[in-house]
Amino acid sequence: MTLFEAIILGIVQGLTEFLPVSSSGHLELTKVIFGDNSVPEESLMMTVLLHAATALSTIVIFRKDILELLGGLFQFKNNEQFQYSLKIVISMVPAAAVGVLFEEEIDALFGGQVLLVGCMLLVTGTLLFLADRAKHTDKSVSTPNSFIIGIAQAIAILPGISRSGATISTSVLLGIDRAKAARFSFLMVVPLILGKMAKDILSGDLASSTTEPTLLIAGFAAAFISGLIACQWMISLVRKSQLKYFSFYCYGVGLAAIIYAIAS
Repeated sequence: MTLFEAIILGIVQGLTEFLPVSSSGHLELTKVIFGDNSVPEESLMMTVLLHAATALSTIVIFRKDILELLGGLFQFKNNEQFQYSLKIVISMVPAAAVGVLFEEEIDALFGGQVLLVGCMLLVTGTLLFLADRAKHTDKSVSTPNSFIIGIAQAIAILPGISRSGATISTSVLLGIDRAKAARFSFLMVVPLILGKMAKDILSGDLASSTTEPTLLIAGFAAAFISGLIACQWMISLVRKSQLKYFSFYCYGVGLAAIIYAIAS
């Protein structure tokens, strides 16, 4: 991996983690472009750090919200912050269960599955198109809805299904206010990212990583900075009902990926 590739991977991760175009799908396509079809073990450390960077950018932007939620959670009082924290915990259950029960099957989906990525990007584009046409409301996230949104997040484990796109679109289609949907979508992923990072670290697999520190730092910085920009941009776009533009983008990239996979 070169310095240029590390920076590009960081930018791709930072932008696509928040923009509704599938970070996993784009990372898979980027690795194919760089000739990295097998996703070598040495890239695991880079993957972990890229996700850490996007988690950190989320924490920075929503630092006040997170501190309030943590305060409510640890006070064990049945207040608004505690209820919201509980909804986030509930939303984590489907993805966590799928990740634990089907880890090997999920791993098999990553590694140059261009056709799968292309098809799933078409699904993401359709979700975004439908959500953009939904009516505006001021409804908040309810406890039952948090579980349904969590199911959408679990499905988004598939490369090509945008996590933010799936969760925000599902929220909006459930009648939830767009700004509240974006806030919940970004906050609910932080515990999952941190949990996945902890699992990778405890597994000991990172010990075999041979990626140079300079490349890791460059990738992390690129993902963090681009993540800060993309997160704030996405919040603004959701409020303005401009998801359809990302829908068209997903359709374009998805069709290109399908054509490439068939022609290869």
